[in-house]
Amino acid sequence: MFKDIRSKLMTTGGNYHSKVVGLLRLEAESITKAAIRLESEQIEKTIYLLSSCEGKVVIIGIGKSGIVGRKIAATLSSTGTVAVYLHPADALHGDLGIVSTKDVAIALSNSGETDELVAMLPHLKHRQVPIIAILGNVNSTLARNADVVLDASVDKEACPLNLAPTTSTTVALAIGDAIAMTLMQVKGLTEADFALNHPAGRLGKRLTLKVADIMHSGAENPTISPTATWLEVITAISQGGLGAVNVVDDFGYLLGIITDGDLRRTFQKIDPTKLESIASNAIMTKNPITVSSDCLAYEALQLMENRPSQISVMPVVNERGICLGLIRLHDIFRSGL
Repeated sequence: MFKDIRSKLMTTGGNYHSKVVGLLRLEAESITKAAIRLESEQIEKTIYLLSSCEGKVVIIGIGKSGIVGRKIAATLSSTGTVAVYLHPADALHGDLGIVSTKDVAIALSNSGETDELVAMLPHLKHRQVPIIAILGNVNSTLARNADVVLDASVDKEACPLNLAPTTSTTVALAIGDAIAMTLMQVKGLTEADFALNHPAGRLGKRLTLKVADIMHSGAENPTISPTATWLEVITAISQGGLGAVNVVDDFGYLLGIITDGDLRRTFQKIDPTKLESIASNAIMTKNPITVSSDCLAYEALQLMENRPSQISVMPVVNERGICLGLIRLHDIFRSGL
């Protein structure tokens, strides 16, 4: 089958690598040209309107421009600017009700003459909604009715027939991304702010998931005294099922930790006849690496991994050193970090 496909490709011209690379360069060059064409005054006004917007940003477009509009709306929303996509046809049949006088509209159209979008303009103006146009025809009806015009025109589409929206949509999307990223900086969006909008993503979890959210505490975290026998240690580790047990004093302060590895090393060194006389304080690792329950789980992961000898379980303590529980490397990985 592969040979048949390859034979057919060869008979239709071949050298597809150069074709694909050439089209990528065409789109990249179009973005560069758009960056040069954009007027400083128009950009400044765009950022001012969007950063001072008291309502939401309403993105409108139809067809491929509508798809680009959805992406721009999603990017704005996830980076600190409330935005929604509004289909022009739906808007003319009732959905225009979501637009308020406190909103700002971003209209996308390559021609600037899209019927449904042009039909919306009087209604947006009636609501006194500022219109930012990202378009390919600066002499169009949309351009004449917009408060801000961002020139997204291109010399040629990547389409071999120069028909399918390709280069033009890439440029419009790039302009939308640039606006969204600039607004992030203007609004001072932090990594923590970004994470609040992406709680299920890995980055969101790294910036929001805390040790307290995944640690084992209470009944899940049995502890033993420093005088506990080796048999009591084994029983506690087995009952807890965490591969370790914390050693605490009568007031709950952490004295050490005993892991499966500590037990094995002890058994290798000690005379079996003396096992009954050995206590947990002789088996435990004293002054172990610990973590606070308020610490980010990602920081705990770094503590456990970025060291000469990796550890798989770590005691959790409060600011006074009182033992609160245990956190395992397995729990952190299972959380999706």
